[in-house]
Amino acid sequence: MSSYREKSIVFIGFMGSGKTTIGEQVAKKLYRDFVDIDEEIEKEYGMPVTDIFKVHGEEAFRSKEKELIKRYCERPLKIISVGGGAFMNEEIREVCLQNCIVFFLDLSFDAWKERLTLLLPSRPVLQGKSIEEIEELFYKRQGIYADHNSKFTTDHLDIDEVSDYLIESLKTSWDLYS
Repeated sequence: MSSYREKSIVFIGFMGSGKTTIGEQVAKKLYRDFVDIDEEIEKEYGMPVTDIFKVHGEEAFRSKEKELIKRYCERPLKIISVGGGAFMNEEIREVCLQNCIVFFLDLSFDAWKERLTLLLPSRPVLQGKSIEEIEELFYKRQGIYADHNSKFTTDHLDIDEVSDYLIESLKTSWDLYS
């Protein structure tokens, strides 16, 4: 197993919490490869996630998601963004927590709602749901995301503030575990 400093980093959180945007920034600043699991699935299927859900179904999507997350979590020095629903799977949670450093990007529901119109078209899990149903899903997943190594609340912070803070906290823990 790789040293603590070489462990890959996984970003979890509800859809739209900034996992991809912040993950890309952290990867760039740490000179690591960034992997967005949803993008990798889209490449394999040759279509966007919404179409994968429509054509192949959620089960096929989740199966591919688990396979890719397991593969990337076993590699060192990656920054990995997993879909908002991935951590609902116990096997995925275990592989992430055993092999990587897991950061939960937390966002209040009120701050998240401000992003809703941007998110709706590209998120199949939200399609046809009322705001009450989405809120219920949001809080249900919060309990699952509680299984992490570190948590950052990203309400009203910009990308650089969050990525710089994450990197500083990583460097501190690397020094502790070296």
